[in-house]
Formats: sequence, C-alpha cells, structure tokens
Amino acid sequence: MLWIKSLHVIFMVTWFAGLFYLPRLFVYHAMNTDTATSATFKIMERKLFYGITTPGGVLTVVFGIWLWLGYGFTGTWLHIKLALVAVLIVFHVMCGKYVREFRDDRNTRDHVYYRWFNEVPTVILIAVIILAIVKPV
Repeated sequence: MLWIKSLHVIFMVTWFAGLFYLPRLFVYHAMNTDTATSATFKIMERKLFYGITTPGGVLTVVFGIWLWLGYGFTGTWLHIKLALVAVLIVFHVMCGKYVREFRDDRNTRDHVYYRWFNEVPTVILIAVIILAIVKPV
C-alpha cells in the first residue's frame, strides 16, 4: 500500500502544480493585449491543463480511492477532506472552462478576478494536508 500512497502523493503534487500555475497564466493572459503573446498563452494553458493538470487530477483521485478501499479510512476528517476534494474538482472544471474561453477569445474577467481565483487551491491544499496528517476531527 505504500506504493499506492506514494503514487497518490506524486500525482497530487502534479495536480496542484497545474492548479497553482494555470490561474497565474490566466492573470497574465487577462492583462495581455498582444495577439502573438495571447496565442502563446493559449498553447501554454492548453498543454498545462490537458497534458499535466488533468492527468494529475484523475490519477490523484484513482489512487486516493484505492487507498480508501485498502485502508478503510473513516472519521469526520475524511468527510471534510473528501468535501474539499470535491470543491477542488469543481475548481479544476472551472479552469477547463476558462481555458476554453481564452482559446475562443471570450474571456470577460479581468486579472484581479484571476488573482483571487488563484488563491483557492492554496487554501484547500493547506486544509487537506492538515486533515490527512493531523486528523484533528
């Protein structure tokens, strides 16, 4: 089971790397007015979302379920953690929506919105790590 736990953590780090960097790209993209630079951002966002972030998220969930079934975790901490993972999945889906909006030149949000949006995965990561390690409830 330690191999499964290791893979879960590896893919969680990969997923979060994408969820930290992608909204930062949105900030810069929203501030940009140059067509050539915008095209570069579109490529970076697409590759990051579909090539790194989404596979990382899917594999994090797969290995997380495997751990859950193998160890049979229970407790309030797990319910809270799973709720936060559900919020993170919604955040991930929203990132995909924003990637498509930028791709189609339909973004209507400014860089300030994306700066705030960028903070969501940080708060969730802190809470999930504390819940998984400390199990306070």
